[in-house]
Amino acid sequence: MTHRLLLCTDLDRTIIPNGRQPEHPDARERFRQLCGLPAVKLVYVTGRHLQLVEQAIADYNLPEPDYAITDVGTRIYLRAPGEWIEMLPWQKQIATDWRGKTHGQLQQALNRFPQLTLQEQSKQNDFKLSYYLPLGADREKLLKEVENQLTQLGVDASLIWSIDEPEQIGLLDVLPRNATKLHGIEFLQQYLGYGQHEVLFAGDSGNDLPVLVSSIRSVLVANADPEIKQQALQLAKQNGYAESLYLARQKNFPLGGNYSAGVLQGVAFFAPKIGDKLKLS
Repeated sequence: MTHRLLLCTDLDRTIIPNGRQPEHPDARERFRQLCGLPAVKLVYVTGRHLQLVEQAIADYNLPEPDYAITDVGTRIYLRAPGEWIEMLPWQKQIATDWRGKTHGQLQQALNRFPQLTLQEQSKQNDFKLSYYLPLGADREKLLKEVENQLTQLGVDASLIWSIDEPEQIGLLDVLPRNATKLHGIEFLQQYLGYGQHEVLFAGDSGNDLPVLVSSIRSVLVANADPEIKQQALQLAKQNGYAESLYLARQKNFPLGGNYSAGVLQGVAFFAPKIGDKLKLS
């Protein structure tokens, strides 16, 4: 039975209600109450960079996290009184995958793909190369060609595909192979000494899939896109981790299952001893 919880959650459309579906008016307050429990250590795991994480906390009155895994897993910060402290051992660890190649060298190698439009400078960092691409693009073919190009360059990379729902555009993040959200969570889990049964992740989109289909217990919020739900279920089953994935439901739960209510539903399912403290089930 879980007595403490490392609660790792995505932000946009997971606990931030910026998707198409409605949010229960009491959900975020209950989520804040959950995160205020001494047994819960909170980690935000997001594609946002640190400044946008701070903006989200202020704009949506979110609880302050203990840690933040930002930029789709390429940076990890400890929240200290009045400041954020970057965990430099993580940067050193993931640097090896790019084999000494720079952000500029990777960008130059991918200039041959006209479907890719470089995202804003604020969304790039030394170990994150991010592009926009049309939803109508032949995604599978393009990703295979990009992967081949990076292999020829000698780079060991992960390609993370997701969709910006409000803007209706595709997003592609080129990351070091071991710098996904999954690897960032595993690094923190080991660093903090949490067991597998003491970790829970919540997400909604394509860049959450590496975690959702892993051995880490995960909840997919009810407002997630049906395609992501189907992919997550299929891949989790293929990987042998079907029991580690919970799909939140909008029905038969007092707060529903959208956004932070879905996270609460996942806590009630995987960590009932903690959920009982807030009467979540």
